[in-house]
Amino acid sequence: MYLAVLRCLSHMNWICRKIVLITAVLLTASLAGSCGQRAGSGGRDVLSPAKLGATIGSLVRVITPEPAPVEGYGLVVGLKGTGSAECPPQIRKYLELYILKQLPPNSRLDVNKFIDGLDTAVVLVEGVVPAIASKNQYLDVRVTALPSTQTTSLEGGRLLMSELKEQGSFGVNTRILADAEGPVFIDKISDLQINKKTGHILAGGKVLDEYKIILLLKKPDYETANYIRNLINGRFGLDIAKAVMSNRVELIVPPKYKEQKQRFISIVAAMYLTQNAKINGERIRTFVKMLSDSEDKFSSEVALEAIGNQCLGELGVLLDSPEQLVRLHAARCMLNLGADAGLAGLRRIALKKDSPYRIEALESITAGARRNNAVSISRKLMRDDDFQIRLAAYEQLRKLDDVAIAQEFVSRSFYLERITQTEQKIIYVSRSGQPRIVLFGVPIYCHSGIYVQSQNGDITLNAPSGQEYVNIIRKHPKRPSVVVQLKSSFEIGDIVRALCDEPTKEDGKGRGGLGVSYADAAVLLKQMCDKGAVRAEFRAGPMPKIGLNIKK
Repeated sequence: MYLAVLRCLSHMNWICRKIVLITAVLLTASLAGSCGQRAGSGGRDVLSPAKLGATIGSLVRVITPEPAPVEGYGLVVGLKGTGSAECPPQIRKYLELYILKQLPPNSRLDVNKFIDGLDTAVVLVEGVVPAIASKNQYLDVRVTALPSTQTTSLEGGRLLMSELKEQGSFGVNTRILADAEGPVFIDKISDLQINKKTGHILAGGKVLDEYKIILLLKKPDYETANYIRNLINGRFGLDIAKAVMSNRVELIVPPKYKEQKQRFISIVAAMYLTQNAKINGERIRTFVKMLSDSEDKFSSEVALEAIGNQCLGELGVLLDSPEQLVRLHAARCMLNLGADAGLAGLRRIALKKDSPYRIEALESITAGARRNNAVSISRKLMRDDDFQIRLAAYEQLRKLDDVAIAQEFVSRSFYLERITQTEQKIIYVSRSGQPRIVLFGVPIYCHSGIYVQSQNGDITLNAPSGQEYVNIIRKHPKRPSVVVQLKSSFEIGDIVRALCDEPTKEDGKGRGGLGVSYADAAVLLKQMCDKGAVRAEFRAGPMPKIGLNIKK
């Protein structure tokens, strides 16, 4: 082998000689490893992982972007006299310049007067750019009235576009990491005392840049960096990896792994730099054994996926393992490598009523299976007895843009979604991520003989017994003596549209709703369910954790 290498070196330029030398060294290490100490494996020997050859991860230090707290200052508008003219001088100066930049050149807006109005409030805007963020990913942000002002409520307001920088860097010329805008959501569903000086913009923040994964070579070398780049691009596609320096390779996440970023990183690190049938067989036997026996099954699963479909034969044996967790990991690995047997294994787990891994199996199917197969299984699980399983199936169908979810965008602020596949009637309201009211088991109707009123008395839903429609009445938000009244059918979706659609414009266009906020509509729906006016169960999603959420 070495003689052949030397002959080759005599006819190649310097760069080619370096590549051949790298390959020869790695190949020698792999062959030497195959003669190393073995461990027993139920009648056959396997190598210890340290003897299986060099991986990308053994040559580099992987640097991934950590979650980054961000903050900025912005202006909430559209308040009902509950704002404040007070604003610290440094923040006022910043807002003046920022607002002027957003205005057209011929605008006559007096920015100072605008900030001073009692229908506006200066707020602190906070969020977290998630780890390994992708450009245009959305996140929840929190808005808080400044403690030094007289603002009493942010209810009904809307945050104007605001810049978000690294936490603690206000006033410093640093990069803008995200921006945020949208209606303020103040939760009125929980029994806790409502703090109207703090609210959230659900899925209102947006990441501005693509964040790269960096592989730092422990020993800088252009040829090694290029070799690693070519290995990664050969597996995941062109332009996924770029060797930008002798010690630095930059990666972006392929579309297939947008929902599994950490998995992609783990696969890259587990990729071996040399391949041959003998050593690959040793690797497969070793990691199949570890997947079956060790506590860290994920690492073994990833190592097998990094090797490729050569391991499908031995992996298939694990689908009959008595341990369900082993079957899950083996089936997911096989599905990601294109084997239908993996889909069948995950499907069995997802449909098994007493399995603790049902949702994990379902999410793995959505990530790895063909769309039609993922849709079919999710639709079946929409009829499950467990609401958490139905909710997970709905979330997967939403990712897949399935027609089973009839969707409308209401008042430029939230989605109204209707689902017919379920028998139990449930009204679900999200309180993090994209705002949405989901009607499971449509059609859902309220009945006559109802009377529901908002806590402040501004909104009333009334349908005396025998009446064929619902009266929806709202006092004008700024002129309490003015009352607007609409009629709606008894179908909950129609009631939501009548409540929340924007009022008819002067030109007569528009459906002509009452302009009720998403937060107010949510609490009215809860009251209707609690009072028995609607024969449906009301459920609300979790509150924001100021982390990653995806906005459709």
